[in-house]
Amino acid sequence: MGLSESLMRLKAGREKSLQRRHPWVFSGAVQAISGDPAAGDTIRITAQDGSFLGWGAYSPQSQIRARVWSWEEDERIDASFFAGRLKNAIDLRKRFIQPDVANGVRLVHGESDGLPGLVVDLYGEWAVVQLLSAGPERWKKEIIQCLTELVHLKGVYERSDADVRRLEGLAERTGLIWGDEPPERALIAEYGLQYWLDLRKGHKTGFYLDQRENRLRLRQLARGADVLDCFSYTGGFSLNALFGGAKSVTAVEASAEALQMARANLELNQLGAENYSEIQADVFQQLRAFRDQRRTFDLIVLDPPKFAPTAALAEKAARGYKDINLLALKLLRPGGLLFTFSCSGGIDMPLFQKILAGAALDAGVQAVVVEWLHQAADHPVGLAFPEGEYLKGLVIGVANATRV
Repeated sequence: MGLSESLMRLKAGREKSLQRRHPWVFSGAVQAISGDPAAGDTIRITAQDGSFLGWGAYSPQSQIRARVWSWEEDERIDASFFAGRLKNAIDLRKRFIQPDVANGVRLVHGESDGLPGLVVDLYGEWAVVQLLSAGPERWKKEIIQCLTELVHLKGVYERSDADVRRLEGLAERTGLIWGDEPPERALIAEYGLQYWLDLRKGHKTGFYLDQRENRLRLRQLARGADVLDCFSYTGGFSLNALFGGAKSVTAVEASAEALQMARANLELNQLGAENYSEIQADVFQQLRAFRDQRRTFDLIVLDPPKFAPTAALAEKAARGYKDINLLALKLLRPGGLLFTFSCSGGIDMPLFQKILAGAALDAGVQAVVVEWLHQAADHPVGLAFPEGEYLKGLVIGVANATRV
């Protein structure tokens, strides 16, 4: 399939975003569809006057009715197209992430790599793929074949279990696609630390690869600090704090399984358990308990799950972000640092900074932004696709604090 007979004609004036090479076509922009395309089929997208705009993957049940594969009219969408896009993405990672630095790498980051709806994460000799929209689902066989020809792998495991699949009319799916089953616990290395992870059931595809550089930055600032790691998951920030010479680390996480894996990671890296403690609890409730106990810390990490998947939920999410950061700021000692993150697509960096300003005002602290933090280089952001910049982080320094 390539030069499809199916056609999507846009309404007058709705071609501008595609002309700027934003890859999404929303349902409200579509004037007519001809040719009876099936989900995932390649469709020719034109302006109202018939001028060519791009080749896209059709998604009849999604509000994003098409995602653009290519802007070139003479390009065919076939196996060789995917081989070329995958090779470009993999070559880019080789320039930025050396195997001796980390062997857990995002090889494909969806739209930003010209492969909308496709995520491929490499964990040593296993790849984990997510097919999040109708296009990659349609080309699954070809994508996996190209991937296994380009990368030396023992196996490819599918984790198409994200909520966005339902918006595409696709059932969630997990399981082995190619090669050998991954072990119950896979092992990766990153900046001198090792991590056990669960590729089958762990968050995302098994690990938060996007926080790689931010974990290292925390390590560099943790020496001698009493650290509170909230939403600690399997201990990524906690381990780096201890490796960097933290005086103590307190991890707060709701999942017993995640805390168990964190303890295994602590043992794996031979980091002293005497400086580490954990609390299985809801983070909001635990922060209030610390406030009531007048417990304080030198460095706090807030890395919560996604509060606002879409802009429509941003207002509700903003309240959650403000509450949690307000509580954290009250627990910081004078001169302390807050590493605070949002992975919500509906919260951009200016809004996140505004939320933090309100939290600092209500907490009665004098706070400044010391650093801006972002997702790692293997999660690139297309210049025409700002939605690709989903992870926002700030390092906040507190000069003084009002005790409550």
